[in-house]
Amino acid sequence: VQLQASGGGSVQAGGSLRLSCAASGRTFSTSRMAWFRQAPGKEREFVTSITFNGGRTYYADSVKGRFTISREYAKNTLYLQMNSLKPEDTAVYYCAARTQGGTGYSITNVPSYDNWGQGTQVTVYS
Repeated sequence: VQLQASGGGSVQAGGSLRLSCAASGRTFSTSRMAWFRQAPGKEREFVTSITFNGGRTYYADSVKGRFTISREYAKNTLYLQMNSLKPEDTAVYYCAARTQGGTGYSITNVPSYDNWGQGTQVTVYS
């Protein structure tokens, strides 16, 4: 699956943005999807994940209650609704897909995902 992220931009603290990740290929509907982010000088970190059927979502504590992940199968698109943005949310945001099955992996680990989008910049200013 190929992934194309979009929707980033600059927003004032307290504002909102919605990121999109368009997926091509037939494996979108069977893949666990996730959003990660990477701030300058820091490692890429887990933000949120959603199961292949959309039945379960998981969030990093830092975004819980503010961010919402969702997926639209008809459009092969993953979304990240970000509300109440803070300056510390500033980062490049990446969408990721795990196309292989299996168990025993950590959903918060970068190596658990085998397809990545190119990233979209989110800047939150105070």
